[in-house]
Amino acid sequence: MARREPLNREKVLDAALALADEEGLDGLSMRRLAKVLGVEAMSLYNHVSNKADLLDGIAERVFAEVELPDAELPWQEQVRSAALSMYRAFRRHPVVPMALVTDLSNPTSARAMSRVDALVGALYAGGFDDEGAWRALGAVNALVFGSLLLSTGGFAGDPGPHAGAANVEAYITELNPAVLPHFSRLLRWTRGGGVDPEADFEQALDMLIRGLVEQSIPF
Repeated sequence: MARREPLNREKVLDAALALADEEGLDGLSMRRLAKVLGVEAMSLYNHVSNKADLLDGIAERVFAEVELPDAELPWQEQVRSAALSMYRAFRRHPVVPMALVTDLSNPTSARAMSRVDALVGALYAGGFDDEGAWRALGAVNALVFGSLLLSTGGFAGDPGPHAGAANVEAYITELNPAVLPHFSRLLRWTRGGGVDPEADFEQALDMLIRGLVEQSIPF
């Protein structure tokens, strides 16, 4: 009989992220995870403190997928690179931005926060003071997480376990074009395949960065 490899935190987090990607936040429980790993649920607590620690752990892993921007690039290109990489990493694992914005996860490790620190550093390099950097970071986060929540909510992208494909269709069915002609027209365009979530995000990001450049203080 083959000897089972000992469990450790990394293996628990690998399995948790895979399970969450497949079944969403509601499908991620200690009992379900233990079943996937072939162990008793209580044994998981040797590696994670509770579900909050589990969620922080998988969020940290996804933050680690975000590429650090090249510090030699102009500050606005660093902001663009960091934001786009964050968007792509979180889009691969939509449970993580959902956990973050609903306050189920609040990772504070250097491994996770180093990506945010690099983004803030780029804003300081652009000449923003503390207040300006705080507001600019908020604008970037709002764009990243807002775009992700819309695209994983069924209004853009390929339907998946976390995206209700019926949402747009329900709007189209229920709305009266004579009463709401403009929104009805736009929704029908999205049904025709005109939506490209990443291209939409990149264009919005470029618009945001142009606005930041106008407010920056050149050295």
